[in-house]
Amino acid sequence: MSRIAKKPIIIPAKTEATYAAGVFTVKGPLGSISKNFRSEINVVIENNTVALTLGSKSLQARALWGTYASHVKNMIAGVNKAYEKKLVVEGIGYKADVRGKDLVLALGYSHPISVAIPADLKVTVDKTTITVSGIDCEKVGQFAAKVRDFKKPEPYLGKGVHYSDEVVRRKQGKKAA
Repeated sequence: MSRIAKKPIIIPAKTEATYAAGVFTVKGPLGSISKNFRSEINVVIENNTVALTLGSKSLQARALWGTYASHVKNMIAGVNKAYEKKLVVEGIGYKADVRGKDLVLALGYSHPISVAIPADLKVTVDKTTITVSGIDCEKVGQFAAKVRDFKKPEPYLGKGVHYSDEVVRRKQGKKAA
């Protein structure tokens, strides 16, 4: 049983939530998000709250119950305050730049890496800091993880791309005799 989904989710002011034909939609000051929900979970919206209940007692339904509750919370939070991830580019000659709708990274390879920025995300670069923001928590996290995967931080010098709050464990190098 999900502890998260047992509690009703409060819809703040200036935010609208609708559920019709398996599609849950949230509209707020920053935009709108829609997600398809399976029929095993019942969604009831009344008195500025969203309540999720089990439609069937199957194992699949119980597994999705808390997941869908978390999705609803993230959607409501995202349309009111944008999600943000910060990445730090460390290393000599390593840099990032936004050119049009692409993020161009120079990460020590023989060629620059160009990544298309999704339409619903905003990416800004300030010297060595890349800021990814948007209303969809999943897309922000996925794009930040994709950029980090191009050059993960290495343990000896700490070069690479890492999250701003990530701690890179450093190893001791070779000792002089």
